[in-house]
This record gives sequence, C-alpha cells and structure tokens, in this order.
Amino acid sequence: MLSAVLGALLAVLGQAPSQARPEPALVDRLVGHWVMTGTIDKRPTTHDVDAETVLNSLNNLNRGYVRLHEVSREKDASGAPQYEAIVFVSVDAKTGEYACLWLDNTSNAGLTNGGVGRAMPQGNTIPFLIRLNSGEVFHTTFIYTPASDSWRWELDGESNGVREPFARLTLTRR
Repeated sequence: MLSAVLGALLAVLGQAPSQARPEPALVDRLVGHWVMTGTIDKRPTTHDVDAETVLNSLNNLNRGYVRLHEVSREKDASGAPQYEAIVFVSVDAKTGEYACLWLDNTSNAGLTNGGVGRAMPQGNTIPFLIRLNSGEVFHTTFIYTPASDSWRWELDGESNGVREPFARLTLTRR
C-alpha cells in the first residue's frame, strides 16, 4: 500500500519510482574534505579542499556538479589566502564526458577566456584539457588511487606542443 502511494506521488511529481540515480562517477569520489600538499610552480604548498555535490535535480537523475573550494594555507601580506579557487566539475550523462570550470583569484578571466576543461575518463584518471582563447593549452589531470582513497593532481602548461610541469599535488582526506 505504502509503495503504491509513494509511486503515485512520485508520478505526480514527474518521477517514476523505477528511475534511479546514475551509477556514481569517478568525480563523486572527490566529495569530502581534503588536505592538498605538493608543489605549485616549484614551490611547496598546502591547501584545504572541500568538495560537495550541488545543484542535483529534484528527481536525482541529474547528478549535478561537484563543487570544489580550494584555499591555500599560505597568506598574502594582508592575511588573505594567497590562492583561492572554486571549481565545478560535471559529467554528461549521455556521453560520459567530464567538464570543469576553474575560477580562481589569479584573474577574473575564468568565465571569459574559454577555460572550460574537457575530459573523457580513462580508468581512474580524468585528463582535463583546457584550451584558452589565447591559444594556450593547459593539462589538468586528476588521478584517483583507490587503495589509499587519495588523489593526485598534475597540472602542466603546454607551449608549442611541449608540456611543462606546473604543479604536482596530492589530496588526502582530513
């Protein structure tokens, strides 16, 4: 009886009870609280990263976005974080393609420079390629290690077809 009532209610709301949320995506493993350590531009750094799922659809069929909020522990002269970013990652349910939008305090160009990264996951790796309007190419690769439930981020610039390491980072749960 209860399941029939629930089914009818879901049907009225536009949700069929047989519909289920898509299988978890690799990016869902980013959800949580992390300490990120490593090097950026050959300098050691430590950041805190908080990731959560946002903007899910009401019927849970749209997995929404994973929003990352990254804040460096290093401070500038005014006491503010030297670096702060908000990153949105999504998965296209039809194609399986990932996309990311990286907005940070290094400039206000994140929405205007063509900086949306795209990737097709390869095993436990999400190799984002970001092609900027300036013609620059940036590789941002997320690599998940299931045994330690941790991530590596490798960020490389590319100029004239040559990749140059920019950052090597590890995220561990806090």
